[in-house]
Amino acid sequence: MTVQAKNLTKKFGKFTALDNVNFEIKQGEVLGYIGPNGAGKTTTIRTLLGILQATSGDCKVFGKDAWRDAVTIHKRIAYVPGDVNLWGNLTGGEVIDLFLSMRGKIDRTKRDNLLKVFDLDATKKCRTYSKGNRQKVALIAAFASNAELFILDEPTSGLDPLMGEMFVEQVLAVKSQGKSVLLSSHILSEIERLCDRVGIIMKGKLLKTGTLDELKSGIEGERMEDLFMRYYKSSERLADSEAGV
Repeated sequence: MTVQAKNLTKKFGKFTALDNVNFEIKQGEVLGYIGPNGAGKTTTIRTLLGILQATSGDCKVFGKDAWRDAVTIHKRIAYVPGDVNLWGNLTGGEVIDLFLSMRGKIDRTKRDNLLKVFDLDATKKCRTYSKGNRQKVALIAAFASNAELFILDEPTSGLDPLMGEMFVEQVLAVKSQGKSVLLSSHILSEIERLCDRVGIIMKGKLLKTGTLDELKSGIEGERMEDLFMRYYKSSERLADSEAGV
């Protein structure tokens, strides 16, 4: 198992950001992670990355503790956030090579091919890049690596539709190589196309995980947007009942 979260809970003072969250990601599987802003998606990811320590519960990546063994785990993962910050005085190519050099030998053929795929001018300084081009730098560095797990948090934010298609192709490519992917996205069409299973999180609670067919509960032809709203409304009703409204 690539990732296992059991009763994962994270509190900030009196606020519970994650409430007994349970999920797993198998080798070669793409898990979609969806929910509204503030639902707990990024908190989950930061806990997996060992940036945050869980208040309680277990969080394991490659069978190792996400907090205690973070340094070892990071050698085997690639992470792309939704808002990439780069060193302004370095070129895009220099940043990509810096990230890849941390993992050892750079596969320049793969790197150069991805530069073409994502149509990035790697000779420009990062301070001149648009948001979309900053995302491209992070995506190229991730997909050019030999990572076994890709953690992608709104990775196509700022990309145009054509580059979004290139992203889809790269995710399918790493999946075909037996790599695992956690994809958090507001672009539901990406989730529908790429994910083997989907987890829906609302207000820190993971409401449901399963294949799209399982989540649709036999509702033939239901769109992802309708599915999302159905679970969102059910979470609102649950919250109201718990609050005695």
